[in-house]
Amino acid sequence: MNPNSKFYLIGGGIGSMAAAAFMIRDGDVPADNIVILEANSLMGGSLDGAGDAQRGYSLRGGRMLTTDNYECTWDLFKTIPSLTSQRVSVYEETVAFNEKHQANSMARLVDRRRAKVPVTSMGFSMQDRMELLKLSQADEETLGITAITDHLSPAFFETEFWFMWSTTFAFQPWHSAVEFKRYLLRFMMEFTRIETLAGVKRTVYNQYDSLVLPLQKWLKDEGVHLINDCKVTNLTNQFAEGEYIVTAIQYQRAGATVVITVHDGDFVFLQNGSMTDASSLGSMTSAPKQLTKNDSGGWALWEKLAEGRPHFGNPAAFNSCIAQSNWESFTVTLKNPAFFDMMQKLSGNEAGTGGLVTFKDSNWMMSIVLAHQPHFLNQPADVQVFWGYALFPDRIGNFVAKSMSACNGAEILQELCGHLRFDLDVIAFANCIPCATPYITSMFMPRQLSDRPLPVPAGSKNFAFISQFVEIPDDVVFTVEYSVRAAQMAVYQLLGIDRQIPAVTRHDKNLRVQFEALIKAFK
Repeated sequence: MNPNSKFYLIGGGIGSMAAAAFMIRDGDVPADNIVILEANSLMGGSLDGAGDAQRGYSLRGGRMLTTDNYECTWDLFKTIPSLTSQRVSVYEETVAFNEKHQANSMARLVDRRRAKVPVTSMGFSMQDRMELLKLSQADEETLGITAITDHLSPAFFETEFWFMWSTTFAFQPWHSAVEFKRYLLRFMMEFTRIETLAGVKRTVYNQYDSLVLPLQKWLKDEGVHLINDCKVTNLTNQFAEGEYIVTAIQYQRAGATVVITVHDGDFVFLQNGSMTDASSLGSMTSAPKQLTKNDSGGWALWEKLAEGRPHFGNPAAFNSCIAQSNWESFTVTLKNPAFFDMMQKLSGNEAGTGGLVTFKDSNWMMSIVLAHQPHFLNQPADVQVFWGYALFPDRIGNFVAKSMSACNGAEILQELCGHLRFDLDVIAFANCIPCATPYITSMFMPRQLSDRPLPVPAGSKNFAFISQFVEIPDDVVFTVEYSVRAAQMAVYQLLGIDRQIPAVTRHDKNLRVQFEALIKAFK
């Protein structure tokens, strides 16, 4: 590799940041030769966290973490120093935190009477068990573009298992059977403890503060160039001797159009597609605007590149039906401990020791989670923050006669208190910021194998994809791990790095895990 080679990473999400770290750590790339171009004002992509106690905090979402999986993620963060203590890594900090605050949800499902739903049984009939087994053993070519509903009977979607599994991982009945099967296998260990979420691990703070910020600091300290408010609009390319080569990058910044010449020996990595593209925030008095990809252009570059190039994937498979890829989240900032106190009494869990509390009879399929406090680095001691989301924001509420997507923050709190049977005084002066995310589960849309490109497409000399929309056998989208693994694969392949990428742990091949899952299925 030429010591003067430049490396351009388009998109500042966790994938690009991880790729830059792998280049430096494993490829001996000079950090000064690496440039990350991000359209937004902050790095981190979908792993965001913003706000303060006065304006209110906001999280679009959070990704589930485990230490039994996530091989590439922890391979990376074992070498990234914690922000709070340079003597330990982010991985060590996270492990220590979870040993101190172990998850054991005691109110995973709550019904319309505000009673805890018994979840020791998964609620399966023999037909459910047989259909689930058949789906888990089917090959992906046979499953094709089918949906979960094509393989499981209607009664399955009323089982305790479905309510817990679907809200833990954000599956909806019309999503891809292939992705559902992959989750069953990748997280088979979680099958046996889905009612307690004991396998879920949490970062000390939200994932932006605990993962993105320390990685960003390390990259900056090393000398990587992080350029924000920079929207890449085009990649100029050519074919030479049968190879695809990017020759220039065009972007807009501060009203000006800039072109970067990509020289021979340089490399370009693109984060194609975005689960949080066109997201919008509301307030206590206004609902979020309902945007589409035309309002932000986050999919445009991939669509342009894929036109006429089938091996570059098919964006339309993922971004063509907002009604099937959206849900809505909300973040609540409190300056009175009454809500947390009442939730602890109801659930039996102190904040940070439980998991999602799902309101089983909610038309919106609403869930909330109270994390360990503080949840933000800058959060005052007398302020509490919790997060929630709903899988069906287009449906009319149980207590508010509007769809969630049409509700402001105050109305969402009213619906929440209705399910909890809490007096509205409990959330007096609360600040609820709703967030509409039209493409948040777009990765789960039914697809063909060819709809996702390989991290390094066939015939590419200096170009790679890094995102939730590339094809990685056996791994599951909608995880931090998927983005980090894609980054590691792309960097190692293009740079010719001779280091083994951590393998996907096949817990589904472990006889003990299989036996425990079988026992669980028959409870």
